[in-house]
Amino acid sequence: MLKPTYQIPDLPPAGDLETVPVLKALAKANRALAELKGRASSIPNQGILIDTLALQEAKASSEIENIVTTQDELFQADLFPEGPQSAAAKEVALYRDAIKIGFDRLHTDHGLITNRTLTTLFQTLKSRSDGFRTTPGTALLNETTGDRVYVPPQEHAEIVTHMTELERFVNEDDKCDLDALIKMALIHHQFESIHPYPDGNGRVGRILNVLYLTKTGLLDIPILYLSRYVTRTKGEYYRLLQAVRDGGVWEDWILYMLTGVEETARNTLTLVEGIRTQMAMVKKRMRDELSKLYSQDLLNNLFRHPYTRIEFVVHDLGVTRQTAAKYLDKLADEGFVTKHSSGKNNYYINAGLVGLFIDG
Repeated sequence: MLKPTYQIPDLPPAGDLETVPVLKALAKANRALAELKGRASSIPNQGILIDTLALQEAKASSEIENIVTTQDELFQADLFPEGPQSAAAKEVALYRDAIKIGFDRLHTDHGLITNRTLTTLFQTLKSRSDGFRTTPGTALLNETTGDRVYVPPQEHAEIVTHMTELERFVNEDDKCDLDALIKMALIHHQFESIHPYPDGNGRVGRILNVLYLTKTGLLDIPILYLSRYVTRTKGEYYRLLQAVRDGGVWEDWILYMLTGVEETARNTLTLVEGIRTQMAMVKKRMRDELSKLYSQDLLNNLFRHPYTRIEFVVHDLGVTRQTAAKYLDKLADEGFVTKHSSGKNNYYINAGLVGLFIDG
């Protein structure tokens, strides 16, 4: 049987985690997060951010696992879930669904992030019904060389023990005086090292990051996603994960995660500000040019669904199909959206909003 190559430590690990470089990076990351939290609250319908940004995170996180799709394919898959779509688009949609499930569970589980929730995320992502690994033989390999890089705990009972301890560490904030962002870095490393599921551990671990930020109140809604940062620095991410296992180099790992939080928060802030500005401009234009058509619900629909359709407007506004079609066609005629066809179906694209995601 394979022998684990790293002794999973108790958390927090021994040693000074709050070094001078870490504290400096921590201050910057917390400031950026606070600014993002405040600016996000200015969007009148928070569901707009949850839906649109979660889909972007799903795309970026899946790319880390070499699951690649285009923006157009992604939005069309969301638009016509019953229609033909690639395996990649389906995987991305499942990731978005898992984020929403995790956020909902925070409310139903009294603000706790439980192993039951994490297992539900795994089951959603992989369309499976099992949970923690039960069969030995798991080893992580170098994608390029195929060499064995890391062997996680093998025995099911050991995995359960480690995950039970991790669950306790995640939820008992009053028993650890570390800053929440440092704890997030420790939690992510521990989860990835336990590697509890047969598949999907990277994606579950990345959802765990943003759920923890929301749980601790650093964010009101799950909109800070590190996947694009990890994609861009993929080699460094895996190198630093392993450096902790090989030599206990926690400082470099924590600095990496804090830098990712700061950078991602500032990028997300720019995107949120772009959405807020576009909504204000479209709102003014609709009131000036289409005053009889304008409603806040219709405006929200155009920004919650970058690709929208008659059925979405019927659902969101409570109007008839005929009325919804009239609204959308009028918006297309006046240049607020562009009209497209897919088979017998029409759909309407908020091109300005989609442009923000492509440019970002």
